[in-house]
Amino acid sequence: MKYSTGCLSCPFEEWPNEMRDKCIQRDIEFLSYNDPMSIALTSITVMGSLLTAAILIIFIRFNDTPIVKANNRNLSYLLLITLMLCFLCSFIFMGYPNVLTCRLRQAVFGISFVLSVSCVLAKTIMVVVAFNATKPNSKFKGWVGPQLSYTLVSLSTLVQLIICVTWIACSSPFPERNFKSQPGLIIIECNEGSAIAFWCMLGYMGILAAICFLVAFLSRNLPDSFNEAKFISFSMVVFVSVWLGFIPAYLSTKGKYMVAVEIFAIIASSAGLLVCIFFPKCFIILFRPNLNSKTYLKTRGTQNR
Repeated sequence: MKYSTGCLSCPFEEWPNEMRDKCIQRDIEFLSYNDPMSIALTSITVMGSLLTAAILIIFIRFNDTPIVKANNRNLSYLLLITLMLCFLCSFIFMGYPNVLTCRLRQAVFGISFVLSVSCVLAKTIMVVVAFNATKPNSKFKGWVGPQLSYTLVSLSTLVQLIICVTWIACSSPFPERNFKSQPGLIIIECNEGSAIAFWCMLGYMGILAAICFLVAFLSRNLPDSFNEAKFISFSMVVFVSVWLGFIPAYLSTKGKYMVAVEIFAIIASSAGLLVCIFFPKCFIILFRPNLNSKTYLKTRGTQNR
């Protein structure tokens, strides 16, 4: 038997076979729409989006009831629309990565989530302002109104928008073919361009969530007629827990599994906000209409005072 006296390197797109006597084509890996993980995540995303749309319809249908009015209905509408966008942005992470999707997916995700957390933060602050405005000679009476909440949401989202625009302009994410992570595979993935910008985007979202939790936690003992802070504080616990768990999972996975981890975190945190904030209200609206009255809210608030 004759043996070769020299070795030749295979091209990047190819890999040696088991006998090491010829090069074969590497398999290509990315999170395709036909992948079982994508199908499962897509199903959950669609259900979450439809559920959010259904809750939005319920709130619009009962927009003149006390429980919808008492919890800042305009911010609730905006939050529900934003949560729907958070669910739907999962689709940008699936499929074959290209220049457009790589540039847009983290920016859309970051801005959508900061907008939703900003709405929750504005709702939390308005709970405190609304309660303090009921006190005699309170200076907070002039703050009650939509202007404060819209300003908070706009300024908070503007900071994330600046981060994302700067990221795309200076070190934009781009698609690349990864030959090194797994032998025998070509991983088609998005290079985030600037890791600093990526973690700044996530860090800013975490800071907003932490501030929102702190304000909601400190105001949790307000009278029950203003008790949305209790649900908000619990939703922030779920939100922060999901993203704290995301960091080690994201750093320890490669290829399509890394993308799937981020999609799962997006879905789980969106669902956490939706369930914790809106399910109790929908339960009262649909199944306990006797509690959805101005007289009941006033009586409950007076008793707790």
